[in-house]
Amino acid sequence: MGRVGKALKQVLENYDISQNKLAVALGVRRSVVYRWYHELTDPTAETVADIAQALHRINPSAAAEFIRLYLGEFLETEEDS
Repeated sequence: MGRVGKALKQVLENYDISQNKLAVALGVRRSVVYRWYHELTDPTAETVADIAQALHRINPSAAAEFIRLYLGEFLETEEDS
């Protein structure tokens, strides 16, 4: 576990977005976001896309940062190719 949780935690803290606000935007219980945030569980791949979309609705910069943090190494490798 970890990569999604670490990225999510950093973005929510950096952009002052509450776990509850994200949960409401996603239509899930706050406890679900809490479990991702604290790296107790990982969301599915489809849910990661939903998280990015919800963050984009809240703050497009936060969504871009989430994607960069989550896929950072992959994106850097692709850019170097």
